[in-house]
Order: sequence, then C-alpha cells, then structure tokens
Amino acid sequence: MSEITAAQRPQEPDWSTITAEELVAYREAENRFRASSAARSFLGEPDPGATIRWERVALPGRELPVRVYRPVQEEDGPDSGPAGLPLVLHVHGGGFVGTAAQCDWVTSHVAARLPAVVVSVEHRLVDHEHPLAAAVDDGWDVLRHVVCEAGRWGVDPARTAVFGESCGALISALVAIRARRADVDLRAQVLVNPAVDVTGTMFEYDSIAEHADTPTLALPQLRLFQRLAVPSGADPRALSPLYADDLGGLPPALVVVPTRDPLADHGRRYAERLRKEGTPVRLAEHPEAPHAFLSLPGVVPQAEAARTQVLDFLRASLAG
Repeated sequence: MSEITAAQRPQEPDWSTITAEELVAYREAENRFRASSAARSFLGEPDPGATIRWERVALPGRELPVRVYRPVQEEDGPDSGPAGLPLVLHVHGGGFVGTAAQCDWVTSHVAARLPAVVVSVEHRLVDHEHPLAAAVDDGWDVLRHVVCEAGRWGVDPARTAVFGESCGALISALVAIRARRADVDLRAQVLVNPAVDVTGTMFEYDSIAEHADTPTLALPQLRLFQRLAVPSGADPRALSPLYADDLGGLPPALVVVPTRDPLADHGRRYAERLRKEGTPVRLAEHPEAPHAFLSLPGVVPQAEAARTQVLDFLRASLAG
C-alpha cells in the first residue's frame, strides 16, 4: 500500500447529519491518515528510546489490538527492578474516531523516559453499534488482563497508572473507579482534557458556550458523541465520573486542562470534586491551548510543557 499524503486526508464531515455508514467510512480514512508518516508533522515523532509494536489481547468474547511501547534497553535498565517495569495503561482520545498511533509522541516518551511499559488500548470506537460502555469495558478488561499476567508482560502490578486523553480520559477515570471497587491497586491517574459528564448537563458549562466552535473540537462533535455514547435506555450517570457516588479513595490525579477547550470546565469541575472527596489532585491549566493539544506538538507549543508534567507526575507516583 502506498504512503498516504496530507492531501489525501479526508474532509471533515457534517457531524449533525452524518449517517452510520458515513461515520465508519470517515473514521477508517482518518485513522489511516493519523497513523501515517504524513501526520507526524503535527502529531510529533516518536521517541527513539522506545520500541513500538502492535499486539493483540485475548479478552472475554473478543480480541483487541493494543499498541505497546517499551524502553529500548529495558532488559538492562537499572530502574525496572526484579518485578518488572511500571505499567501505564493509556487510552487515546477521539471517541468515535482515533487510534493509539496518534499518541506515539507522548506515549513513547513516557515509555523511554520513565521508563515503563505503556499499553495503549485500541478500544472499540463509539458508533451506532458500540456505545461508550463497550469502550470502557475494553479499557478495564485490558488493564485486568495485563495486571493478571504481569510476569509475561514484564510489568510490576504494584506500580500501575492509567492515562487518557479526552474520551480516553473519560474511560480512564471510569476504569480508576472500577479498579477501586475491584481492589486493583492503581498508583495514579492522568486525565488530559477529560470529558466527565455525558448526562443532560454535558453542555451546561461556561467553557462550552465560550469555545463552542474551535478547530479541534466543536459543539456538533460533542452532540454526536453524546448521542452515540449513551443510547436510549442507558444510564448516563453511570458513564459520567463527575456524578459517581463516591470519588474518595481513588489514586492521585493529574488533571490537565487546556483553557481554549469546550471541555475545560469538565476538567475543572472533576478536579474540584476529587479534592472535596479527599482524593489528591493536581490541576494543571495551559493558557490558550486547545482541546487535544497534547497530541499536536507540531502545532501547539504548550504540548511540550504538558508532556513534562505528565512524565514528572508519573515518575513521582510510580517510584520504587
């Protein structure tokens, strides 16, 4: 197959009228572009200190791709310890479009520089057949699988964190809540420009009104996401970390908020609620940065500082 060029990137559709078939066709073409070398000019180059490869994880009733990042010299690394390297479960953003490959810049850096094994979940994307609950199950099942088979993966299950961006941050927050209920020990959670409310109040935030039409996220996309994420008959509160009954006892959180983001107030409100319920939280705001900025280092200079914050937070949280 010939390499994709920037000119071949598909045109963004009309989110308010897109059909089920058009959504699938668009995201397949868009994800091919995001995984191509042509996209590296704005998505960033992977860290040469990490190896990257696709693997498949056998889960109940399905197999799921995961993108695995490991430090090049992990066998000889002094920080891996007898039990293995720290594990960082990562979930990409996009909701109904997106691929783990679009996050290579940050995930490979974490793997190389922490060092750690980063497992990025290529979850089922939200569409007319797969609601948000399916993606959350994918995140949780991959975490449980890797932790249960820690020896084969070369990770230390006692040093585990979750890390997600946008919809991936929503999934990660829900996985952290589920892990507490299942007594799976997590050391940290990193939530970058998270969506945390998919109920009827999802759009009732000042940041939504102020930044309703930005280049990286606009209100029609959010409305489509909510319609697909929570089908008729589903309980939106069960998929909204902001409305969880209890947010105490969760792993310390780093909540990264770009200020020119419709979802900025989602992150602020979630950090506030975590703090009120006794979960340690650090809120890191990045002035003038747009939604999804951590995956756009080639065009958003604030991405570099955010990546450093993520790495420093994980290093402190997952230390020996």
